Amino acid sequence: MVGRPRASDRSRQGRTPVAVKLRLMRMGKKKQPTYRVVAADSRSPRNGRFIEILGIYDPRHEPSLVKIDTAKANDWISKGAQPTETVARLLKVAEAQPAEVADATDASADA
Repeated sequence: MVGRPRASDRSRQGRTPVAVKLRLMRMGKKKQPTYRVVAADSRSPRNGRFIEILGIYDPRHEPSLVKIDTAKANDWISKGAQPTETVARLLKVAEAQPAEVADATDASADA
């Protein structure tokens, strides 16, 4: 058959490049949103398949809770992943937070 190769044929030739986005994935109950910051294929739905969880964002706390592994996020960005506008803003907030505060919240959550 002439035309476009089947998906199974393409996988044999090598992997096709995938556009990765860093975006929010909605979690939580109705009217009580919390979000995961994830690296996901840009073609997958908002709450669909993802590649890796990078952190969390809870806008209902005062002030909002932002816990993102900036090293992982910067690694994905260096590989070509595109953060959405909201995630880019959250990354700036996460990078501006002192590391001691992030470690203290982790320690209190473990206790």
